[in-house]
Amino acid sequence: MSFLDTLRQWDEATTCVDRQDLTKALSIFLSIEEPNSKISFDIGCLHLLNQDLDAAEKAFDCSIRKDEHLAVAFFQRGITFYRKERYEESLSDFQHAFKTLRGNQLIDYKALGLRYKLYACEVLHNMALAEAQLGNWEKAQENLVKALDYKTETKLNIIDKALQSTLKQKLFKPVEFPSKVLFKPNKHYVDQLEKKDYLGKAKVVASVIPQDDFSGFAPLQPQVEDGPICPKEPEVLRALEGEPHTVLFEFVPETNDELAVVPGNIVFVLQKGADNWASVIFNERRGLVPYNYLERLEISLASKQNEGKSLPPTREPPTRPERNQGLTPRDNSSGNTRPKDAQPTDNSYIVKVRFTFTFAVSVPPGSPYAILIEKISKKLNLPTAAIALSLTSEATGQSVINADTEMESVWSSASGRHITIWCNTKEETDGTPQNEIHYVALHSYESSNPEDLNFQQGDMITFLSKVNQDWLEGQCNGNTGIFPASFVEEVPVSGQ
Repeated sequence: MSFLDTLRQWDEATTCVDRQDLTKALSIFLSIEEPNSKISFDIGCLHLLNQDLDAAEKAFDCSIRKDEHLAVAFFQRGITFYRKERYEESLSDFQHAFKTLRGNQLIDYKALGLRYKLYACEVLHNMALAEAQLGNWEKAQENLVKALDYKTETKLNIIDKALQSTLKQKLFKPVEFPSKVLFKPNKHYVDQLEKKDYLGKAKVVASVIPQDDFSGFAPLQPQVEDGPICPKEPEVLRALEGEPHTVLFEFVPETNDELAVVPGNIVFVLQKGADNWASVIFNERRGLVPYNYLERLEISLASKQNEGKSLPPTREPPTRPERNQGLTPRDNSSGNTRPKDAQPTDNSYIVKVRFTFTFAVSVPPGSPYAILIEKISKKLNLPTAAIALSLTSEATGQSVINADTEMESVWSSASGRHITIWCNTKEETDGTPQNEIHYVALHSYESSNPEDLNFQQGDMITFLSKVNQDWLEGQCNGNTGIFPASFVEEVPVSGQ
């Protein structure tokens, strides 16, 4: 029998004793195959209540064999022998019980699961009674006098009455163990018998379905009295990699690097090639899908106003576009959605541009200055005439890149088809400061996200770019990050 089964039956039996069902309790105790010393003690006590002295003696024998230092078991077996009028054996057990006390006034068994205190004076009291039964009145009186040294205020009356009886050589009643007081199993072990659901029931906490109220992860919102509510929309966009698109038509792949999708699927476009094929991620898998099979999806809080799901289009799917060499799905099928540095997918050069923020563009090898400046112009949404490029942070001498620059010398400085250039506006390079846009903080904003910009009410913030209608990017106190547009107010140019 396992420890758990023994513990369960032990607890069940003591519960039956509490309900006064002694017969069932004894039956459960006797069904335990290998009872320990405490369980054997409990069995002996129940037999003693039933006046089955022989069975009680055997049970206490078993308890003492398994724990020879259990003083209360010697005490109970001494009571059993006394009832069987075997006074010499009773005296011997009382002596063993007193010896096990080791000079202590009492033993409290509460820590072991038994609500009982065995007093040394009571053990000496019963020793004196056994001596009296054997006719040794002087020894009986000596034991009682010795009991006075171990007495407590509550036990003084019992010892005094026994002394008076021995002076008259009259017998007195023994001190007996209280009925129905048993060893009980450890409460903490019993609590562990019940099965516990540590994980709980699963529930959906995030989704990218447009009809959901919200998707993604949001930071702690700023606690500002009478302040505007911090929008959550950019948190959705931060949690995802690539641009979300809805699949309009079913696509059956013909090669290993293509991805099967059906109408209604939501995929995230990582890169779109010139041949109208797109590298996408869907269900943690990456592959190629025709871009004309997709439709851009705006994930917005306003989507909760849409009722019902849109049905798949009924028109015929477009023809499969021809694939050019070079565009392949990016590696790492593990589903890691952390953005990585751009990698050239063909012979293109990856140009890392350091502006007020850093971004990357891809250009064909040996591209002229016009193609490079056009790419950067589109990225910054600035006219080409307002942009100045250089190979170093200081736009001086031969480091300047313009229409007269020999681009072969520029591309020759690339390492592994990667090159870093610096970008400034013409107003800055000409020595005339650019008209910067400044905002003043109407409310304090604090966030635990590292990409957010923290500031206090009244701080001046330099505007860098607009993320969307609710969020802006800026600099404040030497830090750069995004912040809610509703927390700030633009400072007029004349007020700078």
